[in-house]
Amino acid sequence: MSPFQGEGRRFKSGPPLQLFYGLKQLHYNNKMRHLTSIVFMCMLSVCIWHVRVSASSITQPTTQTSESITPPANQYQEQTHQTPQITPTQETLEGRITKILSQDVSDTSTGKVYYQTLQVYITSGSLKGQTISAQGAQGNNTNGIVYKVDDSIVLLRSDDGQGNVLYYATDYLRRSALYFALLFFFVLTVLVSGKRGISSVLGLVLSFFIIFTFVLPTISNGANPVLIAIAASLIIVPTSFYLSHGFNKKTTSAIIGSLAALVLIGVFAVVFVASAKLTGYGADETMFLSIAKQGTINIKNLMLAGIIIGALGILNDITISQASVVFQLHAASKGELGVVELYKSAMKVGQDHIASMVNTLVLVYTGASLPLLLLFINSPQPFSQVINIELIASEIIKTVVGSVGLILAVPITTIIACMVVDLSGVDTIKRPI
Repeated sequence: MSPFQGEGRRFKSGPPLQLFYGLKQLHYNNKMRHLTSIVFMCMLSVCIWHVRVSASSITQPTTQTSESITPPANQYQEQTHQTPQITPTQETLEGRITKILSQDVSDTSTGKVYYQTLQVYITSGSLKGQTISAQGAQGNNTNGIVYKVDDSIVLLRSDDGQGNVLYYATDYLRRSALYFALLFFFVLTVLVSGKRGISSVLGLVLSFFIIFTFVLPTISNGANPVLIAIAASLIIVPTSFYLSHGFNKKTTSAIIGSLAALVLIGVFAVVFVASAKLTGYGADETMFLSIAKQGTINIKNLMLAGIIIGALGILNDITISQASVVFQLHAASKGELGVVELYKSAMKVGQDHIASMVNTLVLVYTGASLPLLLLFINSPQPFSQVINIELIASEIIKTVVGSVGLILAVPITTIIACMVVDLSGVDTIKRPI
């Protein structure tokens, strides 16, 4: 019995040796002895040739002697204890300009180019309380940014790990202006609207809270953006409506009308996006997002979710206004108008709402894309090719879908409010808390 025929024997070597042992085991079979011998000799020849080739490939690249190949012991020890390579580091700092150390300007074909060196007092970061010298406007600065004394700026500290540290002014610090603008908005809202203004501000804060704590993290984790947008709408619409307009039948009618219009907006968005074969990759930020998330977010569904969420604000205005018209007409007529007469009278006002709101919606999208539109207007391509670009086509689809939902929200909310007020009589409006 061959030692390779032991029962349950396992080969721990690699596949070549396993094949070798397997062929040698076959050699013990009398019927296969000659064939196995031939294969065995061929395999042995191949192995010898492979060893010779490997040895020659190792020694071929160098003509040094064996003495020069083998490094001294101390040299080998120094190589194994080398200091690891230091990687550059960066840090974002904040500071206030105390002095302009130098400033030069030159005229170019694209405008003035500024060069500045600034003395900056660091107000935030690891160097807080220190004064450093930073480079301000750089040679590629053609947008007219010129820093002045007492400007609050953002700086980038760059350390290459070799003791060379540079500071660059990257942008203005704008938080103070943003805080003031928000405070001004809140104060003005409360002064003009009173308690209802406070409720509307609370509804706005709650909407942002839902978006930043539920919508964005859930979509970022790979959930379906359309389903998340629908779920968020079911939460945002009732809470914001009731907080802003009170707990009453008028608000309930507006909520039902808004949700019904949102369903239609979702349906039309899917149909129009599919018919236009939009992928959602029209803007650069979607491409960056797809790369950052490694394809875990469906960009096309993300665009559909954006259309749904974007329609929430405009529907709030049109539906609550139309519901208010119905209830006010019913109260003014002391309930003498039937459902049909009430609907016709309210729709006359609704038609004016549609005309003004559609125009507003188009202008909003136009204002947001104004630089892009100017870029395409100056393009040598004809208009038919410009609108075919996905970035432009997606904005057109968003505007059309939002306008269609807005138009349908008026008759839907009107008929719902007419039915509710006809069944319940004049509504007793409860002020929001």
